Amino acid sequence: QVHLVESGGGLVQAGGSLRLSCAASGRAFSSHATGWFRQAPGKEREFVAAIVWSGGGTEYADSVKGRFTISRDNTKNTVYLQMNSLKPEDTAVYYCADTYYSSAYLSTASEYDIWGQGTQVTVSS
Repeated sequence: QVHLVESGGGLVQAGGSLRLSCAASGRAFSSHATGWFRQAPGKEREFVAAIVWSGGGTEYADSVKGRFTISRDNTKNTVYLQMNSLKPEDTAVYYCADTYYSSAYLSTASEYDIWGQGTQVTVSS
């Protein structure tokens, strides 16, 4: 069974950077893609970015394009989310998730099969 564990969250000032990691056990032969989502207090969970394991294709939410970069390390079974130029509105719990099946809707949370526990990112103004 695949388990996902996020790390790298924390408190940072606006304009700063953080790198989140999503480590998995048992992912190598089971997942089609990994996505990052976030949820702020009182708001719905929203898509941030996704990466396809075979081929490395990526997708980003408009709100993070040019600031966030998703990448993967096949040897470590880990997906990263490099977040630069952080804004207070980026404050949220960030979750990574895996989908087993090929999908054209990687920005949709319901496409994902396994979720991590989340890591808090707080950006102060």
